[in-house]
Amino acid sequence: MIETFAPDQALRHVDQLADLLIDAVDSGASIGFMPPVTADQAQAYWHEVIALMRVGRRLLLVAMDGDQVQGSIQIDLETRANGNHRAEVIKLFVHRRARRRGLARALMLEVQSTARRLGRTLLLMDTRSGSEAESLCQSLGYIRYGVVPAYARSPSGVRDPTSFYYCQLD
Repeated sequence: MIETFAPDQALRHVDQLADLLIDAVDSGASIGFMPPVTADQAQAYWHEVIALMRVGRRLLLVAMDGDQVQGSIQIDLETRANGNHRAEVIKLFVHRRARRRGLARALMLEVQSTARRLGRTLLLMDTRSGSEAESLCQSLGYIRYGVVPAYARSPSGVRDPTSFYYCQLD
């Protein structure tokens, strides 16, 4: 089940969300963090997200199995008048215990549905070139508009290329 969390829900689940972020980083996800990520660092990140949720800038969609967080994805809403038709899809996490069950695809589809309900007609996102996330983007109709070489550093020190995508929803 995928829920759009309110800030208070996210706060109640902050420990699980922190565990989700740590698991993603530890399993090699290119999400802006370098291992090791401590619980304090992960919780601080989620508190920043919750603050953005409170001001209407960020949406947090969470895949739940009962009361257990299994995955999440965020929608960063552009708030400027000339861009309030678009949003950025960021930080797709699926816990290792829940992978290979279609959760990443379900989260991405729910992002598109949520964006449409909000009147957002253009989604942007980026991912490490050659990753499973890139294959998922392409399978959902996202169009690559560029690749930047050496964009993000991996834990091994290699600078990986990043692919940038858009999806028009209208």
